[in-house]
Amino acid sequence: MRSIWKGTVSFGLVSIGVKLFSATEERDVSFHQVRRSDGARIRYKRVAETDGEEVPYSEIAKGYQLPSGDTVVLTDDDFKDLPLPTARVVDVLEFVPADQIDPIYYNKSYYLEPEKGAVKPYVLLRAALEESDMVGLVKVAIRNREQLATLRVRDGVIVLGTMIWPDEVREADFGFLDEDVDLRPQEQQMARSLVESMSGEFDPEQFTDNYREALQSIIDAKVEGREIVEAEEAQPTAGNVVDLMSALRASVEAAKQGRGGTAEAPAKKPAAKKSTAKKATAKKTPAKKAAKKAPTKKAAAKKAAAKKTAARKTA
Repeated sequence: MRSIWKGTVSFGLVSIGVKLFSATEERDVSFHQVRRSDGARIRYKRVAETDGEEVPYSEIAKGYQLPSGDTVVLTDDDFKDLPLPTARVVDVLEFVPADQIDPIYYNKSYYLEPEKGAVKPYVLLRAALEESDMVGLVKVAIRNREQLATLRVRDGVIVLGTMIWPDEVREADFGFLDEDVDLRPQEQQMARSLVESMSGEFDPEQFTDNYREALQSIIDAKVEGREIVEAEEAQPTAGNVVDLMSALRASVEAAKQGRGGTAEAPAKKPAAKKSTAKKATAKKTPAKKAAKKAPTKKAAAKKAAAKKTAARKTA
């Protein structure tokens, strides 16, 4: 990995030299625009709107259009003169509980690696973050843009997570929020049961990008000249649920069966033992009664001897 930024983390009076690395990367399948007939690449030229002449990249600047229609041109020198104290410094403003930051503010994650000679203060800051169970709230300028960010620890490395500014979060203004929806206690209980039946531990390795895999398989098939087999489309589900309780109950049962369980709640262990004991007793009782009625071997022998004696007297 190549660092995209170098600077220092200002932790009180302690300065920690660090390098910044992207912690994530997109694994999407990339395409080029081509001509369908022969696959020739499509190229775009940067041309001026007024005369149509091509403009080299070295002559391109940034322009801000005023309401009047006039344009203010800004060059690289203008951006260099911006008063950005955080251009090379990650300034720790304060430490706050992580659960106080809404995830909607998070934007992108970066790894911070300590420079040579800065390992000890780096480890000191890492230990402070781990022991306090808090995140550092900082300001940093990346690519000439100052951003709010957090410092937290992941796998022994301090991670800088850039954030968007509060005025960049749109308000959730939707009509249904003003509707008065009546939820029955049975529906709420069934919904909670559904959540419990589907609960588990988050393991990111269990999830894959099925769309990307399918797209790659199509590309491979094109390369190998094989026939492309279209996957069956999933049947759409009904948008409006008539019986909410039935849908919730069916969802709970399906979730339990999917996890190898049963739809019915398992019986309690003590009750199961008592029930087994009763069944065992019930089986033994008929056996005892049958034993009383059945003749023993001695009784059978006595009866046989009595019959022979009676037969001799008769003779």
